[in-house]
Amino acid sequence: LEARGHKISIIKFDPYINVDPGTMNPFQHGEVYVTEDGAETDLDLGHYERFTNCTMSYQNSVSTGQIYETVIQNEREGKYLGRTVQVIPHITDEIKRRIFKVSKSREITLVEIGGTVGDIEGLPFLETIRQIRNNVGIIDSVIVHVTLIPKIDVAGEIKTKPTQHSVRELRSLGLQPDFLVCRSKDKITSGAKEKISLQCSVDMDKIVSSPDVESIYALPIFMHKEALVTNIVKKLKLRSNRPNISKWNNVILDLKKAKKKIKIAFVGKYVDLKESYKSLHEAIVHSGIKNRVKIEIKYIDSEKFKAGDLKNINAIIIPGGFGNRGIEGKIAAAKYARENKIPFLGICLGMQLCIIEFARNVCGIKSATSSEFSKAGKHIIHTMRDQKKKINKGGTMRLGSYICHLSSKTLAKKLYKKTKISERHRHRYEVNNAYASTLKKHGMIVSGINKEKNLIEMVELKDHPWFVGVQFHPEFKSKPFLPHPLFSGLIEAASMLCLK
Repeated sequence: LEARGHKISIIKFDPYINVDPGTMNPFQHGEVYVTEDGAETDLDLGHYERFTNCTMSYQNSVSTGQIYETVIQNEREGKYLGRTVQVIPHITDEIKRRIFKVSKSREITLVEIGGTVGDIEGLPFLETIRQIRNNVGIIDSVIVHVTLIPKIDVAGEIKTKPTQHSVRELRSLGLQPDFLVCRSKDKITSGAKEKISLQCSVDMDKIVSSPDVESIYALPIFMHKEALVTNIVKKLKLRSNRPNISKWNNVILDLKKAKKKIKIAFVGKYVDLKESYKSLHEAIVHSGIKNRVKIEIKYIDSEKFKAGDLKNINAIIIPGGFGNRGIEGKIAAAKYARENKIPFLGICLGMQLCIIEFARNVCGIKSATSSEFSKAGKHIIHTMRDQKKKINKGGTMRLGSYICHLSSKTLAKKLYKKTKISERHRHRYEVNNAYASTLKKHGMIVSGINKEKNLIEMVELKDHPWFVGVQFHPEFKSKPFLPHPLFSGLIEAASMLCLK
């Protein structure tokens, strides 16, 4: 639709009462995705950006907490003229206001309601959709309901009852789905579709199978075969030809052409929930596609780290994080990469820790640490001046895109092929410039800085084939069609090491 000139907007609603996911534990919620304008959002916005040409912002991710925060503030300011403030109309009106704000000057708006039909916290959002459909009409709206079709492996049987009950619950709220996307282990049969169609009053050609696929990037191809977009276009009477999925076909073709296999280690502390590093995982996949290599990712818990964990590893990544749990394991992994000349990428906290390791073991500053971990010692990493008086933890870090200037004759400049870049940040601590000259003297290169605040953004090592630390999060800007240069460079270096 984008390719055919349709202007599209996307908005995601999440039913939790947190104002945003910024203070939520990654084990509970997964990754916090950061937009260009610095919004801390649900990880689904990362999927939106990876699959489309859209650039997300704070307007595209809305939680129950944000809605209630606005309504309560309005009530305190007397904006409701003394009326009793209720879920209907005040909460639903605020939800509608957010949708119509994003929809302004757009032909199509995709609204995703998170959670499960029947959850008490999701009811105001579903009621809002009912009201909006009443306003715009059935002709100009489409309801797509994603449901689960479980399979009982012992009996080799799929069950349509959960879908039937979910649709029944939705219909009791005044919403009849136009399309059903049935999530399942295997492709659902025509017999199952017929049964669902009869029970749910949805035409068979509007019941779409969504089975497990070899790669998430194969899903658009499968959905194309199921004619989902074609039927939605027809339903909305949009001017559009047959969808062009050649880009997705090329991605899958490159995946299939991959012969060589390399192993990458993620040394982190949220490894029990892979979605904690979702964008990072996908950025590695994108670079594997470009380099036509199969990538095996080994997740290593930094609290239990042993040097033997890195045997036969072709590259090491230390991702971002918060707090001092598992820190020494990450520092040991950075040391291993430095001493054994293994391609290394440290991201955010990962960069800070590789600098601490270098300060301790190369510069001789044995008490080198971060003020995030300890009040004692030499604070090679410290709190930014404008962060010291922050009381609230939510939304107060250095967030969003900042400019970074790259030094000439550096690996960074070679990878980016430019001298000025923009990358997204999410952190509260920075490299202490008081130690910059000592680090440089012993062989660490400062290859990128933010001139506005005089902050170190990128570092490299002189006597190492590929060792980079970055204060920002490059994974947020990688796409399957346009892999990020840092990850592409890391995978290429790991592939070369694999050949030796």
